[in-house]
Amino acid sequence: MKFFTEASALQRALNDHGYALTVDGYAGPQTLNAALHYMRSSAPAAFSPRDAQGDALAWSARVSAGFRRAVLDITEDFGWTFEHANWLMACMAFETGRSFDPAQKNLAGSGATGLIQFMPPTAKGLGTSTAGLAVMHPVEQLEYVKAYFAPYASRIHTLPDMYMAILMPAFVGSREDAVLFSGGVAYRQNSGLDSDRDGKVTKAEAAAKVTAMLAEGMRPENVAAAG
Repeated sequence: MKFFTEASALQRALNDHGYALTVDGYAGPQTLNAALHYMRSSAPAAFSPRDAQGDALAWSARVSAGFRRAVLDITEDFGWTFEHANWLMACMAFETGRSFDPAQKNLAGSGATGLIQFMPPTAKGLGTSTAGLAVMHPVEQLEYVKAYFAPYASRIHTLPDMYMAILMPAFVGSREDAVLFSGGVAYRQNSGLDSDRDGKVTKAEAAAKVTAMLAEGMRPENVAAAG
């Protein structure tokens, strides 16, 4: 009975911090994972949001220490560089309108949700749903971000590559002048990206706003202090 009471208390406490757990007194995998995510996200920072050379992590002032640690863990697990971590932060800033809100919904009504705007079929393929993603703690949702990027990780060598993994995975690793849209409905829907108005949207043009988001994320007010 004591174990049941303690597990129920833990579940209620986690729910108070934004998790969606059934208070059933059973400390199963969902409860234990939520507890782990909470501890990671709320623990005092034990690292600087900068690499060995002192270069800053983009947008690090907008997220928790736990979130920053999780992003750097993803970077390490994929064998990426610190620069990749900056690209990932820029992509998530762009996809969430700088909010880093795991419940952020697509403003155009596509049904996409979360840190990288997971579409409903994508969420289902990852073993969850957009509704499930929306109630996750940001650090918890990063595990799904990692799972999404896993098939493309070894081929991501530029910021446009990383953004293509989100927007149009077929273009990961392609040349920067590769044409994504060049006519028809698809071009008309994306014509705002055609910066030189030549009737084509290239990979570089499509990623231009994310590139600008990276530069914005490196401004002093958007970078967490060292320590």
